[in-house]
Amino acid sequence: MSRAKCIMVQGTMSGAGKSLLCAALCRIFAQDGLRAVPFKSQNMALNSFVTKDGLEMGRAQVVQAQAAGVEPDVRMNPILLKPSSDVGSQVIVNGEVRGQMKASEYFRTKRQLVPDILKAYDSLAEEADVIVIEGAGSPAEINLKSEDIVNMGLAEMVDAPVLLVGDIDRGGVFAQLYGTVELLEEKERRRIKGLVINKFRGDVEILRPGLLMLEEKTHLPVVGVVPYLKVDIEDEDSLSQRLEMRDGKKPQDAAIIRLPHLSNFTDFMPLEQHPLLGVRYVSNAHELGAPDLILLPGTKNTVDDLLWLRQCGLETALLKLAAKGTPVLGVCGGYQMLGQTLDDPTGSESGRPQTLRGLGLLPTRTVFSEQKRRAQVKATAAAAPFAGAGLEGYEIHTGVTEAEGEPFAHYPDGGREGCVQGNVFGTYLHGLFDTGTLTEALAGWLCRRKGIDPSDAALIPMEEYRRQQFDILADGVRGALDMDAVYAAMGMERR
Repeated sequence: MSRAKCIMVQGTMSGAGKSLLCAALCRIFAQDGLRAVPFKSQNMALNSFVTKDGLEMGRAQVVQAQAAGVEPDVRMNPILLKPSSDVGSQVIVNGEVRGQMKASEYFRTKRQLVPDILKAYDSLAEEADVIVIEGAGSPAEINLKSEDIVNMGLAEMVDAPVLLVGDIDRGGVFAQLYGTVELLEEKERRRIKGLVINKFRGDVEILRPGLLMLEEKTHLPVVGVVPYLKVDIEDEDSLSQRLEMRDGKKPQDAAIIRLPHLSNFTDFMPLEQHPLLGVRYVSNAHELGAPDLILLPGTKNTVDDLLWLRQCGLETALLKLAAKGTPVLGVCGGYQMLGQTLDDPTGSESGRPQTLRGLGLLPTRTVFSEQKRRAQVKATAAAAPFAGAGLEGYEIHTGVTEAEGEPFAHYPDGGREGCVQGNVFGTYLHGLFDTGTLTEALAGWLCRRKGIDPSDAALIPMEEYRRQQFDILADGVRGALDMDAVYAAMGMERR
């Protein structure tokens, strides 16, 4: 096989829609009969995933791999930064934790990771037909350009043609695109093969005069005006609109606590598309109200977020509801919080040695350490009312939890997973709702508690639902983008 061609999508800012456009291109190339794979040299996100070989990568590239119909591979995201504070992150290289670094320290040393980036890219290039590369932030962040390994710096390393994307939904898209181009060096401008306006609502003919002027000023073609596409596909954690959902209006009201360091909120996407479940995110006791179910999600900072629950009054409100019989389900960090104590003997979790009182709803004790468990797992729910539901997911956590109560599930070898006490459930399994069996069992149980017949509600399996959404995305982008120009930019003929 010859070395893969590539196309890179860069944006005028974070949130311009790079991730979804890359997913769309992966899907389009796959539909055209090509083996496409995604690549992002450096991703900063709290939403992560564990591959089949137990390595950690960002979920954005997982979604893009799913769109392309290929198995997620850590080579698609060789560097993952998981923010642990405003000035520091956990640095993960090739799926393994390298340690905690302050932003200034990482900035000084990140060029040392270039060999890791190129090794991962070159390996993928030997196996694929096309690599769809995603940039980060903006290539015109001139204070960072000298050490760039993710935008034009990477484009030069792998000789990638670039599409530059601007977000018209935020306003000022012409200034975004023109200003970005003007701040680039001449050799960087030559890499840009086309401008894309994203998230457009309305009549594209109204844009024509502006498009012509933009082309005249930048000497670059506008290769597409992509409409604002309403697709239900995982998006990056810090910019996700789904986190703003406040009103669950369906028969069952499921409230997810929006923790300050919330991670892997994608666990709950299958619940959002269930016809009987209204899912919303809450940040204070007033918003919490009296839901039918409380979900306590994962977090990158379990100790800090538990203290936040305590300080903002959500702990008191949650405990009152649990005492009245409201079901509570904690996942990963949320599971840890539900226990009796959280011990951090070396300060690896919170920055200083301490033992913290948990919410006290489960008979568990968690002890943190530097070691991280990463594994894809299968299990079978053991707790009523979910007993027998098949689970497939992954574990990614520090800390070992000792549980005295009933298990939430059993591993295939009979080992215990999670803990249950009354209407309080805890589990380490991310992706636990993806198979659909637990979702149906949960929705049915909640409905029966309120005297509602759940039998009329049909749930589309999550895998099929994702395929449908990827196809909608690809159709919308294919219809708006000049794909002949995209193929030509890669030195290929359109299939």
